[in-house]
Amino acid sequence: MTNPAWLTIAQASHLIARGALSPVELTGACLRRIEALDPQISAVVTLAGERAIEAARRAEAEIAKGRWRGPMHGIPFGLKDIYDTAGIRTAGQSRIAMDNVPAKNAAAVDRLHAAGAILLGKLTTHEFARSGPAFDLPWPPARNPWDPMRVPGGSSSGSAAAVAAGFLPAALGTDTGGSIRSPAGLCGVVGLKPSYGRVSRRGVMPNAFSLDHCGPMTWSVEDCAIVLGAIAGADPLDPSSAARPVPDYRATLFEGAKGLRVGAIRHFWELEQPASPAVREAMETAIEVLRDQGAAVEEVRLRPLADFNAVKIALGETEVYAVHQSNVVARLDEFGIDFQKRIVAACLIGTPAYIQAQRERRRMIAETMPVFERFDVLLTATGTRAARPFGAASRPAAWTEAGTTAPFNVLGLPALSLCNGFDADGLPLGMQIVGRPFDEATVLRVAHAYEAATRWQTRRPALVPGAKPAPVGPPPAQSPDSPDGSTRAFVDAMLARAGLSPSDAVRAAAYAAAPAVLEAMGSLPRDHAFSEEPAAVFGVPTAED
Repeated sequence: MTNPAWLTIAQASHLIARGALSPVELTGACLRRIEALDPQISAVVTLAGERAIEAARRAEAEIAKGRWRGPMHGIPFGLKDIYDTAGIRTAGQSRIAMDNVPAKNAAAVDRLHAAGAILLGKLTTHEFARSGPAFDLPWPPARNPWDPMRVPGGSSSGSAAAVAAGFLPAALGTDTGGSIRSPAGLCGVVGLKPSYGRVSRRGVMPNAFSLDHCGPMTWSVEDCAIVLGAIAGADPLDPSSAARPVPDYRATLFEGAKGLRVGAIRHFWELEQPASPAVREAMETAIEVLRDQGAAVEEVRLRPLADFNAVKIALGETEVYAVHQSNVVARLDEFGIDFQKRIVAACLIGTPAYIQAQRERRRMIAETMPVFERFDVLLTATGTRAARPFGAASRPAAWTEAGTTAPFNVLGLPALSLCNGFDADGLPLGMQIVGRPFDEATVLRVAHAYEAATRWQTRRPALVPGAKPAPVGPPPAQSPDSPDGSTRAFVDAMLARAGLSPSDAVRAAAYAAAPAVLEAMGSLPRDHAFSEEPAAVFGVPTAED
């Protein structure tokens, strides 16, 4: 052991429990690594160094007295800067919330503290976990440790980058359409979006209430199981929380993949979002690895990505607009330009589309559940290519690109991303393993079997202390195509109805987005039965609840 900061949680916990490693030593090693290397990565927004050392001393004293709380005791962690932290600013990477210092912790943070974990600080995100990377915010965007000239993905960008860089062994992210799994895939770490309701959302800045998930990001699958075990469980103060028992996720972790049935969703990465040759090769190799481990892998088809994307747009864009409506109307210019361009397009989505999307979501869930009578888990690519450079043309907006991660937010299923190879430039690639509702244990088991059969986990990004930050910037301004006069008139009317007077650039972005948004909303089925219920159905709490 040359540097404790490179230890996994499982390794460090074993050493701490038998007195061979001090939590103070581990915490100090992480803090020193952050100080030496974060200027190149910009993964940390707020460092709580003194608090962390004090907490490490308390943990060390407790363990010395025989009061070891479990595998997270004395382990450092970080938080995406949308998790509330008592006495520590939670700004969501936005000047809108620069003065927000919560009085209480988020529920998941309290659970980690109860497990004896040590908070090192808050981590970079996109503005309110929404749009980025952006260069007009109070803090710079995070970089990818494998190549700081490239993006780390988002919106849990700092969480993925910090774990990959060895700044801390665990971080919490959030995932509304892929914001844990996408950066995990691009940074070569493990990221798990648990089942909807498995981890409390209380105390986390909302993005889209019906799609938001909180989950762990770690270096190894075993570490992911350890962190999930600490944060999972019912929360009576979170209306979306599920009262389901939390298993010991490590109990079946090492049982391997033999006898399990894996459904490969090939049409996602082969036909609908054709992946790069490197991703396609990595997926084929991963399938063969799982077969060599005794799993039966067959092809399976789900709904087209575009169907899931239309539902995700209608729900996600509408809900995030509702969350920020008052500030968008009163303080639009104070948001970053990327956030402005994304959120104003939500004005184009009407109430009928939102309700039809909720009804279609229920239909999609009902259609997908029988798939798990044939398969224990599903398999698909996390993304279609490795991390792109900063300054390259921005990827298409959410409403024009149906990603491979959002379907599992719509379905509420547990989905884990882990590294399954590298491209010719040495950049990590990722694949997703998806399970039945609340069956994170099987997802983790299959992921661990794959990880144990490969050597990707042994590769770490090489960062040199003292190196100057690579010069990066936003992509060049582009003049978006403008639709016909009637569409522009419709956009103008909807913006005026919402009470918005955006800049010319933001208005032009709304014009450009309108055809794709309207096409997606028009694709939502309208053949639902008269009494067909939406997915969001209210229930009155009972005395038993």
